[in-house]
Parts: sequence; structure tokens; C-alpha cells
Amino acid sequence: MSTFTDSVLTALQLILAFDAALLVIVGRSLAVSATACAIACVAGVVLGAWLGVARFAGRDVVLTVLNTLLAVPSVVVGLVVYLLLSRSGPLGHLGWLFNFEAMVLAQAMLVLPVATALTRQVIEDAERQHGEQLRSLGAGTGLRGLLLAWDERYALLTMVMASFGRAISEVGAVMIVGGNIDGFTRVMTTAIALETSKGDLPLALALGIILLGVVLVLNTGISLVRRWRERVEGNAHRPVTGLEAAA
Repeated sequence: MSTFTDSVLTALQLILAFDAALLVIVGRSLAVSATACAIACVAGVVLGAWLGVARFAGRDVVLTVLNTLLAVPSVVVGLVVYLLLSRSGPLGHLGWLFNFEAMVLAQAMLVLPVATALTRQVIEDAERQHGEQLRSLGAGTGLRGLLLAWDERYALLTMVMASFGRAISEVGAVMIVGGNIDGFTRVMTTAIALETSKGDLPLALALGIILLGVVLVLNTGISLVRRWRERVEGNAHRPVTGLEAAA
């Protein structure tokens, strides 16, 4: 207990002192995950919106594959990206392996199915409610998907937050393609794994506390967005009183 208490106190001191090594790791981790999330969410919204409104032969097979990709372990994604970026791989000429770009690509591939599946579900639910009206106005599949995505933008904001949480908390993919190189490709999750194996518990705990804080902020943001959306929709459907109409 004494060792644990000392480690926690030292970890808090590192955080409060804005330790340089700690800040570098945290900054790189946030940069990698934010970039990957931005790329994956843009592509995921486009693909998910189209899947939500399109009806074609083989759609059920596509959705089954998409749902299967949600459960793919991050180490498998890391292995695929490693093979793509290795010298003998089709993208080896890019020289991205063990670099920032490789970690972004791995996390983007990991987050893309999440963003696509969540967007598809949101848009498909909206299509059931408003799709017939939009079709009667002459909106095609692509335009209908875009209009519904804009109408459900607050729900999609929740999807973005969830996708970022998925990206920043994974360890396997970035470990494989980034190499966990000190001062270069080391992020919070890989640093926690390494420092724990080395016995440097204070730094591992400090990174763990910050990572938990980031996840807590994301979950709080998701909850606030959901409540705000419910309040806005509730006000939109609230009957207008005589006094409000007169005003």
C-alpha cells in the first residue's frame, strides 16, 4: 500500500508540475488520435449516410461485414497496416512505417467502421421518419443522405466523440506500426504498457490518470450533447401558447 500511495503521489506531482516528458507524450497522443478521428469521421459520415438511405442488392452482406469489422482487434488492424507499409508492401514506398503517419492510418482504419456503423444507424432511423417526404420533393439518394446527416448533426457529434474515445484508448495498432520509439512515436497507451513493464509506476499512473480524464471529458460531453439535443427537440415540439403567439 505504501508503494502504491507513493506512486500515486509522485504521479500527481508529475501532472501538477507539467513534466516535459509527460506533456510530449500526451500531446503526441492527442494529435495522432484527433487526426485519425477527423479523417475517419469524414469518410464514415459519407459512407454511413449513403448506407442509411441506399437500398441495393447485397446491402445486408455489406452491413454484416461492417458490423463484423466493429469487433476486429486493434492488433489485427495494426498487422494489416504494417504489411501495407512494410518495404515489400504496396505502400512501402511512402516510408510511413514507424512514423506519425502510420499511427494515424492505423487508428483511422480502426475508427472508420465505428463512425460508419453509428452514422448508418442514425441516418436509417431518420430515413424512416422523413425519407418519404424528402423523396416526394425529388431528393435523390445522395442528397437525401446529406440532408438527413445535417438534420441529425447533433447525434453525429456524439458519434465523433465516441470515435475519438475509441482511437485514443487503443494500444495494439499504434504499438505495431509506431514501434513505441521514445520521443518520436510513443503515445499514452504504449507508454503506459512500457513504463509498467519497466517498473516506472509513477509515470505510468500519471499517463493513466490523464487518459482517464480525457475519457471522462468525452463521456461528459456526450451526455451534455444528448441532453441539449433532447431539450432542443422538446422545445421544437412544444405547443405554442396564446401569449407566445401574440408576442
